[in-house]
Amino acid sequence: MIPFNKPFMTGSELEHIAQAHANGHLSGDGPFTKRCHAWLEQNTGAARALLTHSCTSALEMAALLLDLEEGDEVIMPSYTFVSTANAFALRGAIPVFVDIRADTLNLDEQLIEAAITPRTKAICVVHYAGVACEMDTIMDIAARHGLVVVEDAAQAIMSTYKGRPLGTIGELGALSFHETKNIISGEGGALLCRDSTYAERAEIIREKGTNRSRFFRGQVDKYTWVDVGSSFLPGEITAAFLTAQMDAARQITDQRLAIWDRYHAWAEAHERAGTVQRPSVPADCTHNAHMYYLLLPSLEVRTRFIAELKARGVQSVFHYIPLHSSPAGLEHGRCGSAMPVTDDISARLVRLPLWVGVEQQMDTILQHADEALRAALA
Repeated sequence: MIPFNKPFMTGSELEHIAQAHANGHLSGDGPFTKRCHAWLEQNTGAARALLTHSCTSALEMAALLLDLEEGDEVIMPSYTFVSTANAFALRGAIPVFVDIRADTLNLDEQLIEAAITPRTKAICVVHYAGVACEMDTIMDIAARHGLVVVEDAAQAIMSTYKGRPLGTIGELGALSFHETKNIISGEGGALLCRDSTYAERAEIIREKGTNRSRFFRGQVDKYTWVDVGSSFLPGEITAAFLTAQMDAARQITDQRLAIWDRYHAWAEAHERAGTVQRPSVPADCTHNAHMYYLLLPSLEVRTRFIAELKARGVQSVFHYIPLHSSPAGLEHGRCGSAMPVTDDISARLVRLPLWVGVEQQMDTILQHADEALRAALA
């Protein structure tokens, strides 16, 4: 079976882990963590980058930084992972789901304004498949209504919008280094602070609500509990692994883009024939080849296509079940628009294997995909 995902190792991870052990510092914020922070700040332009043990944690930190109260509202897409909504629901806020665009599958910026109420405090965008939302329009809406923009950039490391790295256009951004992402540490994430507005308090929240980091920098003579917070630091072993990945980030991205381009060229004839819809990347966006997906004509065709590929030894998967119609979504959130695109897309989308190394099996995958598509459409 050709798997849907296979974690990639650069070859330097174990050496870095051994060095972390030799350093005698295995808890958070050691030398490798500092290297990761520096890489992120240099490559995203963030005023402050802070590693976390997951993107979920980074989103939860963002929710804490916004001082959300019971009944406050946060606008977001429904076609996203549960962490996008959970982070804010945990603070008592209400996720307000807005439909997505049919081309990029990102939050439809034209529907946001109608969903804003006096209780709206933030907009949380999700850059699906590493392709940017229409950020200029969204930032303009947020500015006019006094809202904070949080970027769920879990899938978007190395992607840009009009030359600007994703995760640092809004006030706060969250990245993922889960093993299914492009740059990995098994589990892991990062919070990005665009400027100094939230940077100091983010550091405190990440350190259990203490000013411990200021103490270690010699800025205070002792540290104490000064704010709410939790333990969001990953260990140094995780950071050591991630350092090796960051050092190879450009190479990893280029290899993934080559695989994505191969899929896209193959799917062109099928799109012309009207049997699939390919991903759409706006001209002012550069993406990172996080995934390659197809939109098939119906749920039934998708189900058959996945089964036919599996029978031929290729694993493919669908993606999110919309949050607005999930049990917890119905309990904790509400819809701020009709959701026809979300409901339609979620039933027809299929993702194909994309990982560094799968390029050696692309001829086999594409041959089987041709056969599976013909069988599914028959």
